[in-house]
Amino acid sequence: MAGPLHIETQGRGPDLVLLHGWGLHGGIWVSVLPRLASRYRVTSVDLPGHGLSRTVPMSGVLSETAREVLASVPEDAVWLGWSLGGLIAQRVALDAPRGLRGLILANTTPRFVTAPDWPDAMPPEQLQEFATGLGLDYKETLQRFLSLQVRGDEAARSALRQLREALFAHGEPDGASLAMGLELLRTSDLRAELPHIALPTLVIGGGYDRLTPPGASAALMQAIPGAGLHLVPKGAHAPFLSHAEDFIVAVTGFMQGLGADRQARRRSAP
Repeated sequence: MAGPLHIETQGRGPDLVLLHGWGLHGGIWVSVLPRLASRYRVTSVDLPGHGLSRTVPMSGVLSETAREVLASVPEDAVWLGWSLGGLIAQRVALDAPRGLRGLILANTTPRFVTAPDWPDAMPPEQLQEFATGLGLDYKETLQRFLSLQVRGDEAARSALRQLREALFAHGEPDGASLAMGLELLRTSDLRAELPHIALPTLVIGGGYDRLTPPGASAALMQAIPGAGLHLVPKGAHAPFLSHAEDFIVAVTGFMQGLGADRQARRRSAP
């Protein structure tokens, strides 16, 4: 490993860890971070090969990336994982649940590509186009990927502007790690393991999401015991940008519920 992952911490209170999606970095949370940091101690991570962690190569093994992130953040935290970050959060919840207090899985899925029994995902050919584009013009490929994330959203222009402004705010990502991240999205399939997640979980989805469609969000919720679902009906793949208030209400409501459950357990303890 070339060095530790870059993390930034703000606020005080219960720990909340934020994991971004493919091609971006922890700065993408800027629109919701002040509100969250007013209630929680928020740790935002630049994933391996991304942002200011670009000198740390991303592994081609999902469990290895999950362990690397877990070692870099506070224990007993709620993990909020978006897109690729949500896939990593699912892996940690399966491999090391004692290190987490809860899960918020935003616009993510246990399987990012379609299969005969999994229609609500990206066609493999579409993901391959992005992989091919990385070798030709990775900046243009990232821009196209951002455009796809907001397609259909009622606030698409504003969300796309924010994504583009944030894209290289932490520097340019490592090209090899971008390719490895796409490979993780292409090959990972956690569907059979989801019933083993034993953590309080909230799934957040977007009604117009083209990358992780609402059907995938519903299936993710149904597969994790006791999970809840919050759908942003007119949102696409980045509702924390296009519908920040709705997103914050969902997150804080879930966090408050966890706090109430913890207090109840303490009162009932002998």
